[in-house]
Amino acid sequence: MGSFFTLDQHPRDQRPQIGFAGRSNVGKSSLLNKLAGRKKLAKVSSTPGKTRSINFFLVNDRFYFVDLPGYGFAKVPKVEKEKWVKLVESYLTDNPNLIGLLLLLDCRRDPNDDDEQLIDWMKVNDIPGLAVITKADKLNRDKLNRKLHQIENNYGIASIPFSTISGHGKNELLTAIFDLINK
Repeated sequence: MGSFFTLDQHPRDQRPQIGFAGRSNVGKSSLLNKLAGRKKLAKVSSTPGKTRSINFFLVNDRFYFVDLPGYGFAKVPKVEKEKWVKLVESYLTDNPNLIGLLLLLDCRRDPNDDDEQLIDWMKVNDIPGLAVITKADKLNRDKLNRKLHQIENNYGIASIPFSTISGHGKNELLTAIFDLINK
């Protein structure tokens, strides 16, 4: 649908929205492309911080996937990062159409303070959430299972492993998304 830099530009219809959040370079754009079955739907970059707006993707004319700017390491001025934070905060807090949030976490990294704050925010605001453990092909099965259990036990949030390379987890993730939409 478009890329938006202020809340007043967002689509105003009542379709449900699923937000995609996570650190810069966690694989949000790659995941969106894999879910949609299109290689260039969302722009993928090896440089952190390329997503600087809130991007809305209309799916099956029923709901939106919403790609939020990443947080954490990005080679941009501090003022730019502060704009992103305000934009994302206003989207998350002033949006009655947000029905769920997918928090993307790199399987090789532990959640940082920003990840933990987002998990806490979801709980306080009663927003259903799911941790998508990206780059699942980078760990062996045992280490990946330990990471999933760590996230679920430490943060009380369900998690699904996902690999954009192999497609592992795609069906489970789509099922979870459709479950959210159908509630």
